[in-house]
Amino acid sequence: MTSVRRPDRVLLVGMMGAGKTTVGHALSCLLGWPYFDNDELLARAVGKDTRRVQLEDGERALRRAESAALDVALTEGGPLIAGVAGGIVLDPLDVQRLRDGGFVVWLRADLTTLVKRVVGTDRPWLGSDPLQALQKLHAGRDVLYQSAASLIVDVDELPPDLIALGIARQL
Repeated sequence: MTSVRRPDRVLLVGMMGAGKTTVGHALSCLLGWPYFDNDELLARAVGKDTRRVQLEDGERALRRAESAALDVALTEGGPLIAGVAGGIVLDPLDVQRLRDGGFVVWLRADLTTLVKRVVGTDRPWLGSDPLQALQKLHAGRDVLYQSAASLIVDVDELPPDLIALGIARQL
């Protein structure tokens, strides 16, 4: 007889504004597992916050730092929930590490939803035109998120608590 092992690591992926942090906290409350946000993981990995890495060292350094943050999420003792950087799927090796490392949930949101959620937030890489910046960041990522995902959740019309409940049921 074979038994199916319940995943002990939930990795939330998606664009900025998809709700990784909000859903991560709601799922943490449901499961009793700790939630780690990408910004926290990145600071632990490289000793700087995301904003400083982006502004001082540039996008390539930020991508390396995000990969290092994923290392932390994958090696931290579980069970746990982690919000993963939106751009992590740009590196095929990181996509494979996601797949191998846990139950990957893509929080899929449309651009209109993303723009509504990020306007007025402190995200320097969005510049003065969040819609244009998100369109550029979003281009080509859907197929990458889909290739990494164990579960896809459309989040546009659902409250975070229901999203978290749906994820918990899939575990």
